[in-house]
Amino acid sequence: MTATRHVAVLVGSLRKDSFNRLAAQALAQLAPAGLKLEIVEIGQLPHYNQDDDVGTPPAAWEQFREKIKAADAVIFVTPEYNRSVPGVLKNAIDVGSRPYGQSVWAGKPAAVMSVSPGAIGAFGANHHLRQSLVFLNMPTMQQPEAYIGGAATMFDEKGAIKVDGTRDFFRSFAEAFAAWIERVHVKA
Repeated sequence: MTATRHVAVLVGSLRKDSFNRLAAQALAQLAPAGLKLEIVEIGQLPHYNQDDDVGTPPAAWEQFREKIKAADAVIFVTPEYNRSVPGVLKNAIDVGSRPYGQSVWAGKPAAVMSVSPGAIGAFGANHHLRQSLVFLNMPTMQQPEAYIGGAATMFDEKGAIKVDGTRDFFRSFAEAFAAWIERVHVKA
């Protein structure tokens, strides 16, 4: 890795003790030295309305867009709601993709990790999100895929991953993403 890469992490759950937030924090701790992961909060974003984007858009939208623009890459960590992503995550994607022709997502390397207490690890949300990322022109890491099931028993009381194999998978996922960024990152 040639330089430190700054990675925006969007967590699709707003719940205080979210398994997805714990997974994002664990991923940040296990990432290689050349990756700096930072959770970018999305709960404060007003619902996207194109009328509000004319003239002076909401300050929260502008701040969010600037954080994403400054990032070298993005990791989405999401639960599954009704075989799709939560509305708050979809709203953040919409805010970042507008106004038309000014998307902050275009060309940014991406990865998706879906986390759920269920056995299939939010598979539906993971793949539904990938459909949007294709449209947003975000080259998305294909392997390793990250469907994290059994999240309700994965973390200890301090939020650390309890199982060595799971911790190793998170580490290898972060290492693969670091390599992916170097492979596809558009040099400015």
